[in-house]
Amino acid sequence: MDRRQFLAASSIGLTTAMAGCAGSPLSSGDAGTEPDDEPGSNSDTAPESDSGATEADGEITVSASGEVETEPDQAVVSLGVEASGESAEAVTDALSSGANALRAAFDDLEIPEENVEEGQYRVYPARGRNADGFEGRHSFRVVVAEVDRVGEVIDGAVEAGADDVGHVSFTLTEETQSELRKDAIDAALSNADNEASHIADNREVQLEGTTAVTTGDVQVHSVRRETAATDDAASGGAPPTEIDAEPVSVSASVTVTYAFAA
Repeated sequence: MDRRQFLAASSIGLTTAMAGCAGSPLSSGDAGTEPDDEPGSNSDTAPESDSGATEADGEITVSASGEVETEPDQAVVSLGVEASGESAEAVTDALSSGANALRAAFDDLEIPEENVEEGQYRVYPARGRNADGFEGRHSFRVVVAEVDRVGEVIDGAVEAGADDVGHVSFTLTEETQSELRKDAIDAALSNADNEASHIADNREVQLEGTTAVTTGDVQVHSVRRETAATDDAASGGAPPTEIDAEPVSVSASVTVTYAFAA
């Protein structure tokens, strides 16, 4: 079932500006006609406004946000292997062996090669006051296309020797992000329209159109879950790992300027 839904968004800010002279609400720098009784005026030669705007014309600027959410359609799992030994060479060999075992497990899990990205690789002197020897870690970033397989992937990696299981991020594919980006902007614009209409009613003025629109950042709010490898999981004695995926949201902000006349 499509759980995508629009969420109410709060207005970030709003301003109202009154133009001091008559001018077109959809253009700038157009001078209006001056009153006939103004000293020194010449009503026969004064330029006329093409828009028919009055001295009460002005602008209302509204900033608003919009948000939509949907179920995640991919997950990113961070995991790897760690090693320690008396020499850097011994640690390097252990990390290489562990990484090869993980790659074989990814193949068995039918994870496409392009979905497995090499992460951090480090070999360094052991830390601590009385520590000696060397330590190291080799991590991977694994993209799982079917979010309901995240637990299976973690269990398979742990059984293959992964002892550095970091976190899982439930997120969206680029295609879904692009689609929801438009929906979030639409929601933000709708909220701005409602806000501007409310202000216009309160001030007893009439909106005449939009003069400017600026979009802000569009953000994808992924859901992150921390995980950890256990001895039971490595030995196969633990129950299958289950990680619930919550909806992912996409938000956008806009600033819209509306022309109005009294």
